[in-house]
Amino acid sequence: MFGPIVPRGAHLNGWTDRAVDDELLSHLYELVKLGPTSANTCPARFVWVRSRDGKTKLSNLSSENNKPKILAAPCTVIVGYDLDLADRLPQPFPARGEMLKATFKEPRMADATGFRNSSLQGAYLILAARALGLDCGPMSGFDNAGVDREFFSGTNIKSNFICSLGHGDHASLFPRLPRLSLEEAGRFA
Repeated sequence: MFGPIVPRGAHLNGWTDRAVDDELLSHLYELVKLGPTSANTCPARFVWVRSRDGKTKLSNLSSENNKPKILAAPCTVIVGYDLDLADRLPQPFPARGEMLKATFKEPRMADATGFRNSSLQGAYLILAARALGLDCGPMSGFDNAGVDREFFSGTNIKSNFICSLGHGDHASLFPRLPRLSLEEAGRFA
């Protein structure tokens, strides 16, 4: 039998000034990359935005509600997906990657696989960050085309979502909002 689940934190509206350094981000990525993806495509690409200039650029491309969150967070990661994922496929899938390249080069397949699996990798990022003691603030309110232009220029990478990372200011936490029950969210077949 499983013990009680104790969620980390609740909803966050503020951050401490404690840095999220390279070593912590390296540990975080080492955990993220362990999560499975379809055909081991690993399409997620990450931009770790920590500089004042980067935060300003990203916040200017975000909704009004998200601007202050991005500016205050020690780090906001842009989770993108590489539409050229097929080119790297022989590296993460040595047994069949070369053979599968043609399948994953097809634009609709590349887009669907990239988006779906980078979403998985972004979820792994959130779980891994929480396991390492970080708080997370995932967001989707931003100008994808603008973020792609500013942060992925010259690539075939598209933005999926963004997520602020850091140590939450406990004075700004408010209780976790309700969730659907097992019966409300699903059914058995």
